Amino acid sequence: MDIPKSCNCQHCELKPLFFDSIKDEEFSYICNSKHEQSYAKGSVICIEGEAITEFMYLKSGLVKIHKRENERRDQIIKIAKPLDYVNLLSIFSDNFYHYSVTAIEDSVVCFVDLAVIKSLVHTNGAFAMGMIQKMNRTTDVILQTVLEISKKNLRGRIAYVLLYFADQVYFSEKFELPLARKEIAEFIEMTAENVIRILSEFRKDGIIKINGKTIEIENRLRLQQIMEHG
Repeated sequence: MDIPKSCNCQHCELKPLFFDSIKDEEFSYICNSKHEQSYAKGSVICIEGEAITEFMYLKSGLVKIHKRENERRDQIIKIAKPLDYVNLLSIFSDNFYHYSVTAIEDSVVCFVDLAVIKSLVHTNGAFAMGMIQKMNRTTDVILQTVLEISKKNLRGRIAYVLLYFADQVYFSEKFELPLARKEIAEFIEMTAENVIRILSEFRKDGIIKINGKTIEIENRLRLQQIMEHG
C-alpha cells in the first residue's frame, strides 16, 4: 500500500466530478482533505461492518462491491469503474458498511474526509442535489443489472457478462477477465461449474476464444443474440 498522496487542485480528477456545483474555495476544502491509496489485485479496501469515515471514489482500476451471503459464498452487487463513487450507497444512510469492497485489478482509490462531504451537503444545495442524483443513478444501475440478469437463462447470463466487460469496461473484443469463474458465478447467481461449462460451450461453438483468463469474442452477433433471447 502506498503512502497517502495529497492532490494538486489544478489537475485533480475531482474537478470534473464536482466542478458544476461548488465554488473554488469549497473545491480547495475538498482537495486538501483528499488522499489516495494503491491496492493490488485481491486487496480488500473496506470490510462489511467497518465504520464509515471517508467518502471514496475509484481513480483507476476495477473493484467489486460484494456482500457475504454465507461462509462459502458472496453476492457481487456491482463492478465499479474509474471515477465511480464506490461507497455512495452507505455514507448517508448508516455509520457502518453493509458490504465489502475488493480490488479485482490493481487500483487506486481516493478518499475524502466524510465530515467535509457532509458539511458541503449541509451548506451547498446544488452539491447535495448532485450527490443525491449520483446516488440514485448508482442504485438504478444496480437494479437494472439485477433485473437484466434475473430474466435470462444461464447462457444468456454468461453472454451478458462477456458483453458487459467488452462494451462497458475494456471497449475491446479481446480482454482479460478480471473475475475468477467463482466470482462470475457470484455476480450472475449461478454455480461456478455452470460458468465453466457454458464458457466451454461458447468456445466449442466458435463464439469466443479462451486462453487462460483472456477472452476474445469471435462471433459478436451470435453472442448478442444469446444475451437478448437467453
